[in-house]
Amino acid sequence: MLADDHPLIREGLALAARVAMPELTIDSVGSIAEAEAAIARHKGYRLALLDLILPDARGFSGFLRLQHALGDVPIVIVSARQQPELVEAARALGAAGYLSKAQPLDETLASLRTVLAGKTVFPAGIGSGRPETVAARQRISELSNAQLRVLMALADGRLNKQIAGELGVTEATVKAHMTAIFRKLGVTNRTQAILAMQPLLADRPDDLP
Repeated sequence: MLADDHPLIREGLALAARVAMPELTIDSVGSIAEAEAAIARHKGYRLALLDLILPDARGFSGFLRLQHALGDVPIVIVSARQQPELVEAARALGAAGYLSKAQPLDETLASLRTVLAGKTVFPAGIGSGRPETVAARQRISELSNAQLRVLMALADGRLNKQIAGELGVTEATVKAHMTAIFRKLGVTNRTQAILAMQPLLADRPDDLP
C-alpha cells in the first residue's frame, strides 16, 4: 500500500514498489481514511509506504492508525522532512524505515528490498527515540483500534457527539471508550489524555518536547 497525497510522488513510489514486488498489486491512496478503507477491503498487505503528513493526519497519528489496522505489516515512512527528531520518533514507534523523498529511486528500491527481507532502514546515526516518545508509545500500546481513533479525535478537539457521528456509534459507546482510554493511560480526564499523546502528535520538530 502507498499512502501519499501528491500524485507525482505516488506514481514514483508505485514504480519503485512494483519493481521490488512485481508479483503484487500496489494500492495507492491519498489519505489515512482511504488507507483504512483499503485495508478493510483487502487482506494480506506485505508492506505500507506512508507519507508522514497527510490531510487527515497530525504528527504520527496517521502512522499509529495504520499500525493498528495493519498489525505486523511493516510500515516505511517516506517524507521530505528529515529532522533527526522525527526519524527517532518513527523508530521508537516501530516503523520499519524512514526514507527521504529526495533520494534516488534506485536507493528507495534497495531500501524496500531490505525491508521486505525483514530488516529496517534508517539514516545512519539516528538514536532510539526520546524518552517522552517511547513512554507515550508504551502508554497507548494496549488501546484497541476504536479506542485509538477516539483518542485521536479527542486530541483534535472533537466533542463526543462529533466523534460518535464520525465513527458511526452512539455517544454512550464513545463514553465507554473514553473510560477505557483513561484507565489504560493512567489519567482521569480529557486534558491529561491529550497531554499524554503530545509527543506523538507534533507536526514539526519545534513542536516536540
